[in-house]
Amino acid sequence: MQGDKIPYKMLSLDPFSTWMGIEILECEVGRCKVGMKVRGDMLNSMGKAHGGISYTLADTAFGFTANTHGKYAVSIETSINHIEALEEGDYLVADCTIEKVNNKLGFNIIEVKREDELVALFKGVVYRTQKDWE
Repeated sequence: MQGDKIPYKMLSLDPFSTWMGIEILECEVGRCKVGMKVRGDMLNSMGKAHGGISYTLADTAFGFTANTHGKYAVSIETSINHIEALEEGDYLVADCTIEKVNNKLGFNIIEVKREDELVALFKGVVYRTQKDWE
């Protein structure tokens, strides 16, 4: 399967990302940009977006990008820095470009933005298997 088509297949098989309203904005081998709108049912007890919302968006961009090379890839370590609080109605974009890849590991930094404002910074390490996407 062509690498830039794999994220679309992954999204079609992912009920959680679908529930989140995540959409693929751009995709090519080594890069994927996804977006979503923060809904009222995604807020925490303080009326702000739950931290898991920006985390999930970034993690999805990370996973989609890691798999564009045609091999099944799974995250083995991730972390996020939440920089700004998020509100209902905010449209978020996570852009992931592969920073470093070798045979088994990939290292990524994903920026989550609200328009031009950086709201979260996500880092991830992925393990690349030898199993091909079909």
